[in-house]
Amino acid sequence: MFWYNPPARSRRAAVLRAASIHNPMTSLAHHPEASIVRLQLRQNRVLRHMARETWDDLEPLLDITDYAKGALLENQGDSAMQQYFILDGILKRVVSSSSGKEMILRFAAETEIDTSYAAWRLKTPIPYSIRAVTRVRTAQLSMEEWAAFVERHPPVKNQFEFEVMKLMSEVMAHTITLHLLDAPGRVARFMRKHAALIERVPKKELASYLNLSPETLSRLKRRGKINLA
Repeated sequence: MFWYNPPARSRRAAVLRAASIHNPMTSLAHHPEASIVRLQLRQNRVLRHMARETWDDLEPLLDITDYAKGALLENQGDSAMQQYFILDGILKRVVSSSSGKEMILRFAAETEIDTSYAAWRLKTPIPYSIRAVTRVRTAQLSMEEWAAFVERHPPVKNQFEFEVMKLMSEVMAHTITLHLLDAPGRVARFMRKHAALIERVPKKELASYLNLSPETLSRLKRRGKINLA
């Protein structure tokens, strides 16, 4: 049964999270690559249709942060939450059991988001961790600021909540897939649904996401049962 981390572990995770930030948070307005970051944000699925005045309201709220590979962005069981817009790199959601077993729920890359919005709305601790699979750059703000922002801009709220529902459906479909498909079928589905990530996700992480051992993944490849680079 999956669990929430106790407070002591949450405090320890906060220390690890701070240590894993590659560069300190910088406001978008003062970032040395602000022009590039603005272009990347305008490609984000939630933000790309926003009007100029809406951008003017959002930009002062955003911090730009670089995370090292393996960095912890959100810790399972925490109550302080952030809204993330991925600019570069890949994040994963992962849930841990009391015995230390982990299950990867999803990967997310450029133009996508990760969020703990549902937990924030329900006033419950975040039920999963968010970690960096590669080096990652995000634009982020606190969930309180983001929730207030989308309340001021209903079209953005509608688009955001649509994306959140898609994420929840994606996680549910993945969980069902683990029960219904055999190993080659799981790999084939990932290649079909996430072709852009095949070359970028480390094979160990991919195997974990598909509930396979790295050895099984390699064996399927050697036997020609899957076409994996």
